[in-house]
Amino acid sequence: MDAPRTLREALVYFNDFENCRRFMTELRWGTNGKVRCPNCGSEKVSYLEKARLWKCSTKHPKQKFSLKVGTILEDSPIGLDKWLPAMWLIANAKNGISSWELHRALGVTQKTAWFMLQRIRLAMQNQSIESASGEFEVDESFIGGLARNMHKDKKAKITGTGGAGKAIVMGLLDRNTRKVRLRHVRNTQRDTLQGVIKEYVQGGSYIYSDAWAAYNGLEKEYVHNVIDHAEKYVDGNVHTNGIENF
Repeated sequence: MDAPRTLREALVYFNDFENCRRFMTELRWGTNGKVRCPNCGSEKVSYLEKARLWKCSTKHPKQKFSLKVGTILEDSPIGLDKWLPAMWLIANAKNGISSWELHRALGVTQKTAWFMLQRIRLAMQNQSIESASGEFEVDESFIGGLARNMHKDKKAKITGTGGAGKAIVMGLLDRNTRKVRLRHVRNTQRDTLQGVIKEYVQGGSYIYSDAWAAYNGLEKEYVHNVIDHAEKYVDGNVHTNGIENF
């Protein structure tokens, strides 16, 4: 079968794992089909057909990997038979598509469809499905005017102090490319902030943060360096000055 031209054809085409494998292999590693280990970059890998996994011959943790490892799809239980038709549908929707439309077309929940939309739009923005790796500075900020300068109607709705009534924006600075990714978040709790990091940044990367408790535990998946601003702002290469200046 040639490349799908309709959603129905896309659903049928990507329901076959071999079609998914060929498509993802070309998308990730080019038309020469040279699969590389996402952990060490080695091309000395063998395909385990029954398990549908590759195994790197180089000795290191996580020698086995799937098509999703090292991509923005990695931490999702959703199969490629859903992800790839969703990519096809979004790429071919001239006027955009909503999570409700995706939910109806693929037979997934609206919450799942919303999650898929965010990931696919991120991939299109970055022009790659690969997770970013390297060194990242992270920080969050409260954006908005002082309560005393607001109209009394808006001021009346604000309860609490500090960031009350302000929007919370989280930023990640890629030290290699100097690109900054911003996300409007609902709070500064651990699950929220670490969820954003895990969505954008590949495991094993370097993360630089301040001593805010919500970042505790990142060392399980990243090389986490902390700068305590109560003591100092720079300790060699450990600082968050780049994202704070932004």
